[in-house]
Amino acid sequence: MSLRLKPGDPISEKEVAARYGVSRTPVREAIQRLADERLVEIYPQSGTFVARIPYDDLPEAMIIRKALETASVRLAAEKATRSQLLALATIVEQQREAAEANDRGAFHRADEAFHAKIAEVSGFPGIWRQVLQVKVQVDRYRRLTLSQQGRMAQVIADHERILAGIAAGNADDAERGMAHHLDAVLPDAPQEHAPPATD
Repeated sequence: MSLRLKPGDPISEKEVAARYGVSRTPVREAIQRLADERLVEIYPQSGTFVARIPYDDLPEAMIIRKALETASVRLAAEKATRSQLLALATIVEQQREAAEANDRGAFHRADEAFHAKIAEVSGFPGIWRQVLQVKVQVDRYRRLTLSQQGRMAQVIADHERILAGIAAGNADDAERGMAHHLDAVLPDAPQEHAPPATD
């Protein structure tokens, strides 16, 4: 998920077992779970590899995410308390600090916290759990784009716009801000991370 292992990198059961001091059986089971979640690819007689990012599947995941999060942010705009608005503003400030430090890990964690908090404010925190399930591959791709010049600044500006809509109690503005923000998640994907053409 963090892309410390890049798409296509080999994974050795033996090396993982040795690194964590466990037998190969739990490692094999974990790798199978990751394969079920399409995070690794297993090729008999060839090996196990970090899965390529299935770029063709990303637009569908974003449609689902956008539907869930625009509904969530509308509800948040109708319900947000002063303390909840302060919590959201604090998260945006944490993102700003992470961007200034060029700490992409902290930036990503704060980004997740912002969206999760909106779901909590909406009164339906389970919305975020649903989003987490559909955006696994999107997150892998997004990790590649955070290093693009100006990307973190744009995310912060988007979050400020969303927060302004929520703070004003304007569900339409909050929804437009969220839609604009999510529409920018998938710029053109680098071709080396796209799946190969299939017959």
